[in-house]
Amino acid sequence: MARFILLATTLFAAAVHAAPTPQVGAPLSKQEIAAFKPFTYYARAVGCGKERTLSWTCGDNCKANAKFKPIASGGDGATTQFWFVGYDPALKTVIVSHQGTDTTKKEAIATDLKFALNPLDLKLFPKVPTGLLVHAGFQEAHARSATQILEAVKKATKQYSAKKVAIVGHSLGAALSLLDGIYLPPHFPGVSFRVIGYGMPRVGNKVFADYVDRQKLSVTRINYGGDSVPHLPLKEMKFNHPAGEIHIHKTSGAWITCPGQENEDAQCTNKAIPNVFSGSVADHLGPFDGVTFGERC
Repeated sequence: MARFILLATTLFAAAVHAAPTPQVGAPLSKQEIAAFKPFTYYARAVGCGKERTLSWTCGDNCKANAKFKPIASGGDGATTQFWFVGYDPALKTVIVSHQGTDTTKKEAIATDLKFALNPLDLKLFPKVPTGLLVHAGFQEAHARSATQILEAVKKATKQYSAKKVAIVGHSLGAALSLLDGIYLPPHFPGVSFRVIGYGMPRVGNKVFADYVDRQKLSVTRINYGGDSVPHLPLKEMKFNHPAGEIHIHKTSGAWITCPGQENEDAQCTNKAIPNVFSGSVADHLGPFDGVTFGERC
């Protein structure tokens, strides 16, 4: 019996080790790519600050979604990332947008550098499983605006009888959006949620990634070229991405769907650059179908 158990264990381990990487999908069509563009502009608009997003006077970012109805905004761009909530009547969707790291603000950089893996706060996440760990800095930043955003989404869904919510962000903003994607849905039965993150870093451990994948939540992680940020924090530090990657090829411009977690296909982010140190800071900004992050309002 002992030999049988040992043999079975060995064969199982070999099978897992030999499991093939999920095959990538066909490139997205022009129409499928274009469908992301309104969300890309929403993710970029948030960097214009809470006053300009609340009045919806953020230049081309606002003109791209001219009929948007702002509900609330907040943050200071440093300790608490800027955010806004509103309603898009064309998409019939409530939009939640989180700002990425403002590299001129030491407080924002400090948030990114708090790499410790900590349990989620059960006051905000009362039903998460044990063993689920997330980036300490991302969790602290999320907690500073979570309840305000919750109240704004409640107001927006009620005012517009909305049944869809999209949460968007770039970089740190993408990480905060993923945490919102776990935090908000339990408060809104009957409402569908999606997260669209650009250049999203890893947010939590494998248990967290598995938990995200089990939820009724659409997650899309869009990465461009040789962007190094999606490689951070390192897998060796026990961080892991959930499923949902789309990788944009720098030379061809093709948008490739990369199924599963941490896809190792040559066309996906994990293989796009040899290691995190050979990545491109410029690629972190895009472009994403012609929209580049970091541009002024």
